[in-house]
Amino acid sequence: MHKYLIKYLNEHISTPLRESEIELVKKTFAPKQFKRKQYLLQAGDVCKYFAFITKGAMRQYSVDDKGAEHTVGLFIERWWAGDRESFIMLTPSAYNVDAWEDTEALLVTKTDLANMIDQIPVLTEWIRKLDANAAIASQRRLNAAISLSAEERYHDLEETYPEFLQRFPQHIIASYLGITPETLSRVRGLSAKK
Repeated sequence: MHKYLIKYLNEHISTPLRESEIELVKKTFAPKQFKRKQYLLQAGDVCKYFAFITKGAMRQYSVDDKGAEHTVGLFIERWWAGDRESFIMLTPSAYNVDAWEDTEALLVTKTDLANMIDQIPVLTEWIRKLDANAAIASQRRLNAAISLSAEERYHDLEETYPEFLQRFPQHIIASYLGITPETLSRVRGLSAKK
């Protein structure tokens, strides 16, 4: 499992990791398997671990007072899963993060991640890129939510992350887009006719 993480890290830094650094990465990240619907994080708990997914899919969502789920994040291989705010601030999370498919992941704690970065300074490049990409993705998602139609949001998702449409069911995709499953069905029908 660690080979996927090492490859990913080397793609995001200017100098490849040395053997001693690779060993430190392996010691820092603990492998864990999640069965479908098993939680990485439950609302109300502090996000103690961030997960690098090597196989499978996860989702991040909240549940409102009426029991409706609101999906805020979808994660597949080579993605990071967890609640960033809770992980960094060590505050209770408003979100659940669970495995949508049987999932294999590498887990890291905030303290272990900080210690690893202190010992491998080149990883600050990766952290900066990760933070920048997360900020850009959040900004794009917010803009889409407030300015694009349901059809435009669907097409944006279809172009940007087509694998999500293959990996997650319609009701989760609809929730992620902030529309009803019926609206998604209509949008997909119109899209198929074009």
